[in-house]
Amino acid sequence: MNMSFNLNTLLRDNIKNLVPYSSARDEFKGEASVLLDANENAFGSPLAQHYNRYPDPLQHQVKHKLSAIKGVPVENIFLGNGSDEAIDILYRAFCRPQLDNVILVPPTYGMYEVSANINDVPVRKVNLTADYELDMENIAEAIDTNTKMIFICSPNNPTGNSINRKNIETILTYFPGIVVIDEAYINYSRHKSFTQELAEYPNLVILQTLSKAWGLAALRLGMAFASKEIIDIFNKIKPPYNINQATQELVLEALNGVDIVNEWIKEAVAERDKLASHLEKFEQVYHITPSDANFILVKLQEPRALYTYLVSKGIIVRDRSKVELCEGCLRITVGTPEENKNLIAALRQFYN
Repeated sequence: MNMSFNLNTLLRDNIKNLVPYSSARDEFKGEASVLLDANENAFGSPLAQHYNRYPDPLQHQVKHKLSAIKGVPVENIFLGNGSDEAIDILYRAFCRPQLDNVILVPPTYGMYEVSANINDVPVRKVNLTADYELDMENIAEAIDTNTKMIFICSPNNPTGNSINRKNIETILTYFPGIVVIDEAYINYSRHKSFTQELAEYPNLVILQTLSKAWGLAALRLGMAFASKEIIDIFNKIKPPYNINQATQELVLEALNGVDIVNEWIKEAVAERDKLASHLEKFEQVYHITPSDANFILVKLQEPRALYTYLVSKGIIVRDRSKVELCEGCLRITVGTPEENKNLIAALRQFYN
C-alpha cells in the first residue's frame, strides 16, 4: 500500500470545484415511454435503426458486460473515445499547466507526450535501459514535488517487451502520484494484467483498449480501470455523451465473441513466433526484441531503404529507425499467415 498517496492533494483545484454538466439522461433513473427532456427529434432518424435519442452517458450495459469479462467491478471502469481520451482527462485532472510535470520513459507510445504538450504540461524523459527496462535510479532522481504522473506502457510500444513487474510495483508503492500502466497489448502477453491489483494501489490507473486483440479499432473504445474515486473524476470531466449509441451497440454484440477473440490471440502469438523465426534467418537482421505484443521490433540492415521498398510493394510497416534506442529498427505488426508470407518474400527480394 502506498501510504504517501493523497488523491485530494493531487487534484487540481478547478477540478475539485467543478460542477459537471448534467445531461438529460442523468437526471432520472429507470425507464420512460415519453422523452420530452432533451430536445431530440421525436420523429426518428433517416436510418433503418433509430439513432434520434442520446446514448447512455455512463454506458451501463457495456460496463456490466466488461466487468464480467475483466473481473473488475463496474464502479472501477471508465470508457473513453479510445484510450487517448482517458490520457487527456488524466492531464486535465491532475496537472496544472506549466507548473506540474510528468515522467515518460522513451521509447514509448507517442500520445503521452502529445497530450502533455496540448495541455501545456512539462515532460521529464527518463530513457529505458539498453534492454528496454525502467531506469529506476534516474526515475527516482527525476521526481520532484510537482511530478504528478508516471506513464509506463507494458507490453511496451514500440519495443514489444513487458516491463519488469517488480519495478512497476516499487514505483506504485513509493511514488506519491498517479502511475498509469498502459496495457493496450496485454492480451498477447505471458504476464498477467495489473487489474487485479486495484484494491492494493490507490494511485494505479490501467489503460486497455478494444482496438487490438478485440479487432474493434474503428469503434474507438478505450478503457481505464482505477479506484472508484479516480473513476468518479473521469466521469466528472468527460463530455456528457462521449461514447455514441452505435459504438455501444456494436461493442455489446462483439463482447459475446470471447471465444473467437481468444482463438485469434493464440493464432497471432503463433504467427508472431513463426515470423520472428523466419526473420532470424536473414543475415541482414541484427536483432529481434522478444515480444509480448502483436508486433515485433526488428533491427536490420538499411531499414529506411527497406521501408521504402516495402511501401512500393504495398506492404506498410512502421519505421522506428530514427527513434532513440530503436535506431535501425522497423516495427512489424503480425499479420495473417498470407500477409506474413508476402512480407518475408519481399524481404528476400530486397536483400538478395
